[in-house]
Amino acid sequence: MKGRYSEIWQYFRKDTIACLGLAVLAMLILVAILGKVFTEWLVIFDPAEVRLMDKLLPPLSQVSASLPEIQRPVFGLYLLGTDDLGRDILARMLQGSFVSLSIGLVAMAIAVLVGVLVGATAGFYGNRKLGPVSIDTLLMRMTDVFLCFPSFFLILTVVALLPASVYYIMVVLGLTSWMGIARFVRAEFLSLRQRDFVLAAIASGIPDRRLIFIHVLPNALAPILVSATISVATAILTESALSFLGFGVQPPDATWGNILADGKNYIFDAPWMFFIPGAAIFIIVLAFNLVGEGLREASHPRLRRR
Repeated sequence: MKGRYSEIWQYFRKDTIACLGLAVLAMLILVAILGKVFTEWLVIFDPAEVRLMDKLLPPLSQVSASLPEIQRPVFGLYLLGTDDLGRDILARMLQGSFVSLSIGLVAMAIAVLVGVLVGATAGFYGNRKLGPVSIDTLLMRMTDVFLCFPSFFLILTVVALLPASVYYIMVVLGLTSWMGIARFVRAEFLSLRQRDFVLAAIASGIPDRRLIFIHVLPNALAPILVSATISVATAILTESALSFLGFGVQPPDATWGNILADGKNYIFDAPWMFFIPGAAIFIIVLAFNLVGEGLREASHPRLRRR
């Protein structure tokens, strides 16, 4: 198994575009961590500070001389400009980076947990009967039912009915995006269950739990990682759409989605309010998709570029 993942990493490193996406992701994660530190722990940047004298200033604008010293942002400049309330967009983007990325990662973790549980059970115990139908048939038809619902409208309905909370958004996004992972894991388990090392482990009497988690699941991690990276991008995009529509994270907390929503009324008067969060969402989603595509090609020998 170690040799297999070393081989995947070796091929992944040869993909310049995927490595660029990975570098961008590492930088954005660092920015998100620094955003949490600078806006909530050390409060070097204050994303909630209203400065009406400095509203709708473009990037690299000087701070108004009439502002008290306590209200002046760091560096004495608005590096990314201000919004319609005079709030520093850089501070709001830093706060929003941690919120948006944490929502994507937690939603992905929930989706992977549920998807692996359902897919592994269907793939490993598929032939066993549960009443008149097999376990595989029951779980896959349940997955098909979830796939039939328009996921975004289902998420929109559930989030609208629940109290406004970032934790509810994480859970709802995770519980509505596990189906693809479940199908991938099931297919891998059905394939791996016929391999010689699994048949030998079954013949030696190894308990099912140990067989699944020690022998089968580690060999199915490659497609899970691919699905997980794409799931993070999808969760961030969905959360941004929810916040843009007013059903996501509520003010005064900032996410890239509600920063984008604040800027939609000033797209011609103050385009930086709209294009800066839009560019950030585009870059992070593109980076996750590039890493996912690179992992997919590296983990499948037939897809590798010669």
